[in-house]
Amino acid sequence: MLIALVVVVVLLGGLALGLGYNGLVRRRNQVQETWRQIEVELTRRHDLVPNLVEAVRGDASSEREPLDAVLRARDNAATPGASVAEQAEHEGQLSQALGRLLAVAGACPGLTANENFLSLQNELVSTEDRIAAGRRSYNAHVRDLNTRVESVPTNIVAGAFGFERADYFEAENGHVAAPIKPSEPGKPIS
Repeated sequence: MLIALVVVVVLLGGLALGLGYNGLVRRRNQVQETWRQIEVELTRRHDLVPNLVEAVRGDASSEREPLDAVLRARDNAATPGASVAEQAEHEGQLSQALGRLLAVAGACPGLTANENFLSLQNELVSTEDRIAAGRRSYNAHVRDLNTRVESVPTNIVAGAFGFERADYFEAENGHVAAPIKPSEPGKPIS
């Protein structure tokens, strides 16, 4: 009878260990998958920036600093190998530089009527929306993983198998992308 009880306890313990481990793996994979989706949108954003700068360059040629600042921030944000926290910081800097560039563009009436510029601006707005949605999904998965890593009994499994907390994707100001609104022809960008 005692042997049967020990066998049942060992089997239940093994089952709990396996379920805890598999749950942590599933959550870690969800975090990684949603981060890859964000990276796709960030790459799209980074690819749009030089085109946007070129569109602005002709009409705002006297304003070189905002153009150069956006390109520097874009190059910094597009550098591979950054941690999630570093990437959020770089993207925040790019958002600020884009905001300054769009303010300059808003002062150029010919530019706000330019179809190419408006198309690029709308693509950027759409990309920013997808980044925001991806960030919400990513952060939800990070919260789930971190809760498991810190909660009993899965924290024991997490410690034994090297699962760690993941970083949230957030900028200093609480969002990565500055609110970018498409302009209407003849109206300044706000």
